[in-house]
Amino acid sequence: MTTHTADTTTHPTHDIRSDTTADERLRRWRLVLGGDGEEGTGRGLTGRDAAMDGALTALYGGAAGAGGRDGNSRSAGLGASAPSVARWLGDIRTYFPRSVVQIMQRDAIDRLGLSALLLEPEMLEAVEADVHLVGTLLSLGRAMPETTKETARAVVRKVVDDLEKRLATRTRATLAGALDRSTRNERPRHHDIDWDRTIRANLKNYLPEYGTVVPERLIGYGRAARSVRKDVVLCVDQSGSMAASVVHAAVFGAVLASMRTLRTRLVVFDTAVVDLTDQLDDPVDVLFGTRLGGGTDINRALAYCQSRITRPADTVVVLISDLYEGGIRDEMLKRVAAMKASGVQFVALLALSDEGAPAYDHDHAAALAALGAPAFACTPDLFPEVMAAAIEKRPIPVPDREAPRARDPRTAP
Repeated sequence: MTTHTADTTTHPTHDIRSDTTADERLRRWRLVLGGDGEEGTGRGLTGRDAAMDGALTALYGGAAGAGGRDGNSRSAGLGASAPSVARWLGDIRTYFPRSVVQIMQRDAIDRLGLSALLLEPEMLEAVEADVHLVGTLLSLGRAMPETTKETARAVVRKVVDDLEKRLATRTRATLAGALDRSTRNERPRHHDIDWDRTIRANLKNYLPEYGTVVPERLIGYGRAARSVRKDVVLCVDQSGSMAASVVHAAVFGAVLASMRTLRTRLVVFDTAVVDLTDQLDDPVDVLFGTRLGGGTDINRALAYCQSRITRPADTVVVLISDLYEGGIRDEMLKRVAAMKASGVQFVALLALSDEGAPAYDHDHAAALAALGAPAFACTPDLFPEVMAAAIEKRPIPVPDREAPRARDPRTAP
């Protein structure tokens, strides 16, 4: 008697796996699409999934939802009260990873106009602190009541400390090496010999019978830990669109200022110019000294920076701006050309952040590139390499392409 045991035992397993995969796919699409009940997917939500859907709907669902098959309707939104928003913040931190929480917080502030609620201390204690939140707080600075300032400062301090831990050590190490290499000499002391370059320069003197190179010419670099080798000027656009760049620039400014071999100046500008160099020992003080928003006068800011340059051949000027110039365009370009002609290393960063491709003035960027100052967006992780190249007067490592923007959590399953 013939049996079909193999068929009856393998097919059900395959079907169960297929059903599970299809169910998970429907679940994800249901969370992405929102809507009432099972509309569009035939898949209802319960338990944790229903709670996640509620948190997403509160932010992305608009006003009243359409009626479902049962004729009921539901509304969405966080409401204009701190308690409801605080509960929602707690929910999204429970259901979503930190990176998604930060995106949703940003969207809540932008889409639902919740900036005013950040002026309340209990709200600030509930949010997930990140660079974008710091930018929002700084833009609210002058409207912030005294009762909130202490909490806001603590939030900013946490973000700044996290950034310093991530960036400071590598920045100091990279720039210290660049400063050493930029002061090479032909008569180095033994501990200052650059052995890699010395060996390469003396390969013609290789003695095969002894298996060694005779170093007729020594190449080294002078180490001058107690003397200033380079001047750095950070010229930072503080218009509203540059908030994340301002935060990172303040942190890097403080790190650079802590290096004895660098003399660092930090200048921020909109239509006015403010020199914050005397506050560089604390980047939190720097940030609260900025004024996000307003217009832009790059020419005026560069004029101020140019007037403070005393050693052009040993100076690096970093302009951080989206280049939307409200001042005199031709004068701005003439100043850049004059600085470069005098020996200044000029770097133009369209953004200093992880936000991806920025909006910027393409005509001004092209004009700077024609002057030999390419303008490009720079991530915080790349910034030390950019500065090292400028200090050593070698080609700037311009990224091949800008990183994509972070995705909205509702745009894909």
